[in-house]
Amino acid sequence: MKNYVITIARGFGSGGKALGMRLADELGIACYENRILALASKMTGKETAELIEIDEKLRKGSLHALLRKIPGRTEPAAVEKKFESDEEIFQCQCNIIRHLARTESCIIVGKCADYVLKDFDNVVSLYIEAPRAYCLERITRRMNVDEEEAAKLIEKTDKYRADYYKYYTKGNYWTNPVNYDMTFNMDRVGEDRCVAIIKEYLKITFGEDVLRPGEAESPNLYTFAEDQK
Repeated sequence: MKNYVITIARGFGSGGKALGMRLADELGIACYENRILALASKMTGKETAELIEIDEKLRKGSLHALLRKIPGRTEPAAVEKKFESDEEIFQCQCNIIRHLARTESCIIVGKCADYVLKDFDNVVSLYIEAPRAYCLERITRRMNVDEEEAAKLIEKTDKYRADYYKYYTKGNYWTNPVNYDMTFNMDRVGEDRCVAIIKEYLKITFGEDVLRPGEAESPNLYTFAEDQK
C-alpha cells in the first residue's frame, strides 16, 4: 500500500488535534501541526547556503527527521492576534505538506492541508467540531481559564482560522462540508467512535492493510446506531 495522509481541520476546543494525535498513535504514523509552521519559519529565515543544505535533505527524504526535531505541542494553543498574511511562509508550508504527502503516511492538523492536497488521491480530509458548551468546558479545563476567557479565546482563534483559510484558499470558507470527506460532531459521536469510524473509512478507501499488523478490527459501522440507543 502506498502512503496516505489524513488532514484535520477543527474548531478550537473541539478536540480535533487530540483526535489526530490519538489516531497517529494507533496507526503508527506521525502527526504534524505546529512543527510544519516552525520549520517553514526557519526555512524562510535561512541564508541561501543553509536553504541549499535543507533542500538537499528534503531530496534525500529526511524531512520527517527535520520535523521531528521540533517539539510538538500537546496542549491547546489559542491565537489572539488578528490574521496577517505571509505568502513566503505559506508557500514553504505548502511545499512541506506536499512533500509529506508524496513520501510518508501522516496526519496533518490545520494549515489548509485539505486545500493544499486537494488534487492528491491518497488523502482523507476531516473536519471536527463541537457545540460551544462542549468547547467551553474543554478549554476551561485544559487551559485553566474561566468560562468568559475561554469564550474569548474560542471566538478569536476560530476567527483567525477562518480568515487564514479564506485568504489562502482564495475565498473558500473553512467550515464548508464540501471541503472534507467527513465531518464529526465530537460531542455527539465521541472520540472513541470517531477513531473507529475513521479507521473503517481508511480501510474502505486504502485497503485492509492500512491498519498496523495485529491491530484489532474496528467495530462495524452499522452497530453505532444501536450503541447510541
